[in-house]
Amino acid sequence: MVTHANQDTRPQRSGQGREGPLPEANKIGASTPYDFEGRNLTAYGGLLPVATLLEKLEFQRVVEETLSVKRVTRVMSLYQFVLAMVLALYVGFSRLHHLRFLQRDPMLVGILKVLRLPPQCTFWRFLASLHLQIAQQLLEVQRRMRQRVWEAAHVRLRSVTLDTDTTVHTLFGQAMGARKAYNPQHKGKKSYQPLLTFCAERRECLRGELHNGDRPSGAPIARHREGAFSALPEGVKTLYARADWGFYCWEAVQAYERRGCPFIVSARKRARLVDELKAAEWKPSPGTDAEGLCEFRYQPKGWDKAYRFVALRYVKKKTSEPGRPAEQYPLLEAANYGYRVLVTNMSQAVDWLVGFYNQRAGAENLIQEAPNDAGLAAYPSSRWAMNCNPFQMAMLAYNLNGWLRLFNREEKARTEELKPTTLATSRLRFLFVAAKIGRHGGRVGVSYSDPYAEPGLFQRLMERLRGITRGEKGYAPVLAVALRC
Repeated sequence: MVTHANQDTRPQRSGQGREGPLPEANKIGASTPYDFEGRNLTAYGGLLPVATLLEKLEFQRVVEETLSVKRVTRVMSLYQFVLAMVLALYVGFSRLHHLRFLQRDPMLVGILKVLRLPPQCTFWRFLASLHLQIAQQLLEVQRRMRQRVWEAAHVRLRSVTLDTDTTVHTLFGQAMGARKAYNPQHKGKKSYQPLLTFCAERRECLRGELHNGDRPSGAPIARHREGAFSALPEGVKTLYARADWGFYCWEAVQAYERRGCPFIVSARKRARLVDELKAAEWKPSPGTDAEGLCEFRYQPKGWDKAYRFVALRYVKKKTSEPGRPAEQYPLLEAANYGYRVLVTNMSQAVDWLVGFYNQRAGAENLIQEAPNDAGLAAYPSSRWAMNCNPFQMAMLAYNLNGWLRLFNREEKARTEELKPTTLATSRLRFLFVAAKIGRHGGRVGVSYSDPYAEPGLFQRLMERLRGITRGEKGYAPVLAVALRC
């Protein structure tokens, strides 16, 4: 077959001129007119994924089955009150009087299925009607939700590391349980000292309990340990634990031993322990920041057996600088040296143990993030029960951020590859999204702004959340590849 097409025909050049007039830039200045006639506009369009997650995981059913509240509410149901306070904390409004800023927000009231939020006094009476046992029941709500999230997000962690610490929340006024105790920033002021345990691999709070201002004794620490162990989802086989000197007691060690958990805890200064350090055989420590290291077997007073103690020695530096900041870890002061002592039941090398314990510094950041971003320290009342219950709601709001990040991760990502994202950053990226809520054909829809920077990630998250289904053996995973260490 012979074709007579011209072989020298060059391809035509594409048009390079303007296809149409360029849009004119919006010029906004002092004389720009404004009005308040916009309808159904919200600045919290990112609450839609949160509502989808809670609906698919049957959060309402979990709350109604777990919380035992006999008082009948009128304006809203028990679930609506709890959800309203959790979402308000997630948005960033930690005080009850802040709820007036969300009173008519179309996204929030649409999720709650009400026309408007009740006034502050109604929320106050609701909190006052909750008994102290509700705080423990809210912990159970978090445990059940965590189990469902890990199933649906295909989390298969066989080993986790528990970081336990305390923090100081300074109080102003006459609050029940407030004490004058350890408070380095506001010495002499009353405070609370809550107990917090985080999962290092997931940066998730497994258990948080409000504690009075006194330093926690052995019995509350042991109960907190047992509660943190029971809060772990099914499938976790191996546990590692790290804690600071505030948890240096025999009751805590017993809790670890009963669970068969390898642990490493910072030791508290004792005269007998300092004598052991002075008599120990010291070696150079090139793998750490210390001048020397040693290890020995030692049985503290009141303990049933001896354990392995690892110590680092630091030469005291003479300085005349007033108000020099202290080290992040406590040192046992002696005549010429400062000592850092760790007690453990693990058999690894000293350098590895010190490096492993130093990773606990990540828990310090989480402890600072929880009160600053999630409103953990925003106590609404001077009553103890009215402070314990919002404390647990704030922990639930804090964990919502981590649960959403589980569904928005890359398919083949591992725990060490997941970048830590604070709640404040997540709000800027995924929560504070301009949207308009409209109704067409009897159906409500949400329209997001055109210049939103990450529509692909938002759409992927919504598709995964809407794909959550429940089977006979739990929730089916929406991601093909499991998240492992």
